[in-house]
Amino acid sequence: QMQLVANGGRLVQAGDSLRLSCAASGGTLRFYEVVGWFRQAPGKEREFVARIELNDGSTVYGESVKGRFTISRDSPQNTVYLQMSSLKPEDSAVYYCARRLNGHYENVARDFANWGPGTQVTVSS
Repeated sequence: QMQLVANGGRLVQAGDSLRLSCAASGGTLRFYEVVGWFRQAPGKEREFVARIELNDGSTVYGESVKGRFTISRDSPQNTVYLQMSSLKPEDSAVYYCARRLNGHYENVARDFANWGPGTQVTVSS
C-alpha cells in the first residue's frame, strides 16, 4: 500500500529555516490529488499545517504557520515540499504528509490517508 514518506527533519535553532520533502512510496500520486502536511507534538492532537492541490498548486495554510511556511510541489515527480522559516520552539513536532481521501474536503487528519512514519523537527531556543 502506498505511503507518503516525509524526510528532512532535524535539530535546528530558533529563527532557522528547514525544508521537508514528501514522496510516495509503493505507489504514485495522481495529478488531481491533494497532499497535506500535519504535525504532532507529544501529548497533542495532530495539527493541520498546509495542503496543496497537485493539479494547480493552490494552497491552504494553518493559522499558526501562515506567513512562515510555504508548501510547494515538483510536478513531474509529484514530490511535495514544506519550506519552513523563522522556526520557533513551538514548531517542534513530528511532521507527517498524507493525501486527502477522495470525496473529503476538510483539512483535518481524519480526511487524509496513506500516512508514513513522519520526520522529527526539533527547534531549540
